Amino acid sequence: MTTIILIPGFMCTAALFGPQIPLLERFGPVQVVVPTQATIADMAAGILRGTEGLLAVAGLSMGGIVALEMLRQAPERIQRLALMDTTPLADAPANHDIRTGQIAEVHAGGLRRVMREELKPAYLVDSPDKPALLDLCMDMAESLGPDVFEAQALALRDRADARDVLRDAPAQTLILCGAEDRLCPPDRHDLMHELAPQSVRETIPDAGHLPTLENPEATNAALSRWLEDR
Repeated sequence: MTTIILIPGFMCTAALFGPQIPLLERFGPVQVVVPTQATIADMAAGILRGTEGLLAVAGLSMGGIVALEMLRQAPERIQRLALMDTTPLADAPANHDIRTGQIAEVHAGGLRRVMREELKPAYLVDSPDKPALLDLCMDMAESLGPDVFEAQALALRDRADARDVLRDAPAQTLILCGAEDRLCPPDRHDLMHELAPQSVRETIPDAGHLPTLENPEATNAALSRWLEDR
């Protein structure tokens, strides 16, 4: 039986997929993995070592970057692939000093400020649910702490371009993003779809960078189609 692997985004836990897990469990065993290594390659290798057999891998944001690296390392094991609100591109050079500065501030006690003021506001569309979702994002980040922030920030900062990997994407590949995602905008997902034309491209309305939480009904419907597709 194919195991469904869910990989959350930067400083997120399994709570990112809270609305999806009960649905996905109908399709097979579900495992949520929060990578804490300091490189994308090590994150992917760790997940591959900790699992067996064929995998249906769904990653959001950083999780999608890790999923692409898993495809690079073990394409024969990735039966299904869902890339959500993510990018195949290397980090922008301008982000290098920003991420390095954020790491220093977080270790000096500024995790809450960095997450709330610099990162999380750009994640979500304006809606009545935004304050509660921001609180959930803060809870996830604080539960992981400064050491995980540093490892994940370094992994994102130093990641390689992964556009070439998309040529090996399986036939059952979903490329999904929130219609109003500002961090990984729709054109990044259009690019991935062009590089993997066999993929299915889905846009989630009324959602930004975290459609799993902002519009779980539409996200669940897209994921169901992904897993039902034979």
